[in-house]
Amino acid sequence: MVSLPLSRDALPADVELLSLDEVAAKLEVSSSRVRTLIRDHHLLAVSRDGQPAIPALFFDDLGVVKHFYGLVGVLLDGGYTRDEAMTWLFTDQDDLGICPAAALHTDSAREVIRRAQAQAF
Repeated sequence: MVSLPLSRDALPADVELLSLDEVAAKLEVSSSRVRTLIRDHHLLAVSRDGQPAIPALFFDDLGVVKHFYGLVGVLLDGGYTRDEAMTWLFTDQDDLGICPAAALHTDSAREVIRRAQAQAF
């Protein structure tokens, strides 16, 4: 079995994480499909206690939160590594008052993408 590209777990301790099985149930797909999404860098995951886990903030009631795929694409295409992208997503932005991953659930989602584009390279 090919290992998954997982980020180091540098997330704040209070970040809720979901297992691959929980994400599969939320997205109504197989665990294998979730692994493919991680391998293809459509989802970012960390290794916590030796198990892959995905931050719950990447999802809403409908599935993957709107703009997430685009934001991750901008970050990775802009030269960020998976680890750097994950760190950026969970670093509070003083003027927003929240981290970019949380801002995707607000009216500030497009501002977060604009900032990612501006920081590329």
